[in-house]
Amino acid sequence: MPANNPFKAALAAGKPQIGLWVSMASPYLAEVSATAGFDWLLIDGEHAPNELGGILHALQAVAPYPSQPVVRAVAGEVPLIKQLLDIGARSLLVPMVDTAAQAAALVAATRYPPHGIRGVGSAIARASRWNARADYLAVADDEICLLVQAETVTALQNLEAICAVDGVDGVFIGPADLAASMGHRGNPGHPEVQAAIEGAMRTIVASGKAAGTLTSDNGLARRYLELGCTFVATGVDVLVYANAARRLAAEFTGAAAPAGGPSAAY
Repeated sequence: MPANNPFKAALAAGKPQIGLWVSMASPYLAEVSATAGFDWLLIDGEHAPNELGGILHALQAVAPYPSQPVVRAVAGEVPLIKQLLDIGARSLLVPMVDTAAQAAALVAATRYPPHGIRGVGSAIARASRWNARADYLAVADDEICLLVQAETVTALQNLEAICAVDGVDGVFIGPADLAASMGHRGNPGHPEVQAAIEGAMRTIVASGKAAGTLTSDNGLARRYLELGCTFVATGVDVLVYANAARRLAAEFTGAAAPAGGPSAAY
C-alpha cells in the first residue's frame, strides 16, 4: 500500500471508489458527509468557497472516519499545492490540465527534491504531524495521489500523452466544462459529449491510470463504473440538501419542486 494513503492504494488495485462532492464550505457538514459511507469525499476549492483554512478544518473534521478526503485545488499553482500538501492533503485533484507538460509540472510540485520542487517545511506542518512522523520526508512522495482534470477538447486531444506522465495517478473527466468546450454549454448529457466522455474513459483505463468523473445521474454513474472508472462521485452535498429542502417545502407550501439541471454534473 502507498504509505498512509488508502485511496491511492484502492485506485492502484482497481477497486471502485464511490464519492461525494463536499461544497458546503462547512466542516460540520463535511463530518456529517463522512458518516454516510462514501469511499471518498471531494473537498472542493475550485467552485466552492473553501479557502485554505476551511480546507484544513474539513480535513480535520473527516480525519476520524473511513471516507478518504480528496482536495480540489482552485488551480495548479505550485505555492498553493505546497500549502495543501503541508496541511495534510494526500490526494489532490487539479482542474484544467490540457497538456502533458502541465501534468508533469504538477507532478514536480507534489514531489520533494531531487524528484520535484516541493518546498521542504514539513517539520512545522500537519502533514508530518509536526515532525512526529519521523519518516515523512522519505515516504511523502509515494503517498501523494495526483489526479488531473481533463475537461476541454484540447485535453482530450492530448489525453494519451497526459496519461503517460509518470506520477499522474488518475484522470478525471469534467463533464460540464467539456460540454462547454465542445459547444454544448449546460448540456453534458448531449450525445456528442457523452460519446467523448466514454471514449476518454476507455483511453484512460487502457493506459493503466485510474479514470473518474462526477455525475448526479445514477444510471450514468453505473455506466461509467461498467466502463472501468474507479473513482466516481455520485452527488454534490449542496445539491443533495437544496433538492431535499425544496421537495420538503413543495409538499407543504405548493412551491415548485426541483427540476434538476446542468449543475448536477460539473
